Amino acid sequence: MTIEQIKKIFTDTAYVRTGGSKEELACAEYLKKCCADLGLEAHLESFSVDMAKIHTAVLEADGEQIPCKGYLNAGSREVEGEFFYLNSTDKYSLSLCKDKIVMIDGYLGAWIYKDLLEAGAVGFITYDGNANYADFDMDQRELRSYVSQGKKIPGVNINAKSAIALVEKGVSRVKITLRQDEYVGQSHNVVMDMPGEIPETIVFTAHYDSTSLSQGAYDNMSGCMGLLGIAEYFKDHPHRYGMRFVFCGSEERGLLGSKAYVAAHEGELSKIVLNINIDMIGSIMGKFIVCCTSEAELVHYVSYLALEKGFAASPYQDVYSSDSTPFADKGIPAVSFARSAPGNTATIHNSYYTMAVMKPEHVIADTDFIIAFTDRMANAVKCPVKREMPDNMKDKLDRYLLRKR
Repeated sequence: MTIEQIKKIFTDTAYVRTGGSKEELACAEYLKKCCADLGLEAHLESFSVDMAKIHTAVLEADGEQIPCKGYLNAGSREVEGEFFYLNSTDKYSLSLCKDKIVMIDGYLGAWIYKDLLEAGAVGFITYDGNANYADFDMDQRELRSYVSQGKKIPGVNINAKSAIALVEKGVSRVKITLRQDEYVGQSHNVVMDMPGEIPETIVFTAHYDSTSLSQGAYDNMSGCMGLLGIAEYFKDHPHRYGMRFVFCGSEERGLLGSKAYVAAHEGELSKIVLNINIDMIGSIMGKFIVCCTSEAELVHYVSYLALEKGFAASPYQDVYSSDSTPFADKGIPAVSFARSAPGNTATIHNSYYTMAVMKPEHVIADTDFIIAFTDRMANAVKCPVKREMPDNMKDKLDRYLLRKR
């Protein structure tokens, strides 16, 4: 890919495209056309996603209305109770949540939501943004089905400046009013095949959806460009193993696209020898990381390759929070490539990560290194990575996928 092509793709896709939205579908069709422009045929595979349209979301604190966004798929109710800021999740603090509307720090994870339900909380408040920024951004969040497990209490998200004010003022009582229509919609994976000499395949993944405030350039149209760059190279170069490229939808909503893919293609998974995932490359700042959810030997392999190519990379063994994880959970070794930027140079999941934080030359350099790695894997007499998941990675997968606390 050229610098001009990269800039054009960033410009063409500079819009919010949350999972299941019409904008996400438009981006899927755009990626399908990008494949066609390379002379390669792609198709869309749909899968069901929970959707909601909020009609009313109001947070009142001691009679004063606080700007907020209601949690999607958190039901339709009006609740009122004493305000409680849960700044610690120890047993004593949780015991104070009964019949209260509880504000927590950070994201509403599955375990803290379970704790709130068990403690008897009647509603919840989260916050994001930055107290030191001039904006009043608030992310549109959702109560994911695997978190709620059918047990819903209403919640809202507010800006960090509002959260600080609630605590500083010593707010006594709060009321949440949430009204919404919930329904099942559709998201899509974009799938493109490049057959090899043998039936075994390497599957490449990168998600193309964004969060509600973001144009998704860094996270993760950059990864989609990486996939397009790999496809462009190997359509004119030999590859013994087959290649399947999956541009995943709804990753930001809980890896829904890759989870749907492995569920729909269960019978084909035994033929996959490796998953190569790209999630956030090409930023101006930051170090290049390689997360191997596999045997530890792959970490050493990538380290040696980086030295051979004169490319600065930091490989390690872990579970990466991206579309590689559902493949690894099926026993398929997975490796995720990313350029991890410091938070004060390219933050994610907000309105600040646009194409302005990207460097097209870095997109090309990062993709070239991934191509070098792919070439060794795709043309190996036998893929050298063991197709089994070591126990330490199984344990991490159990924790990430909420099977173990």
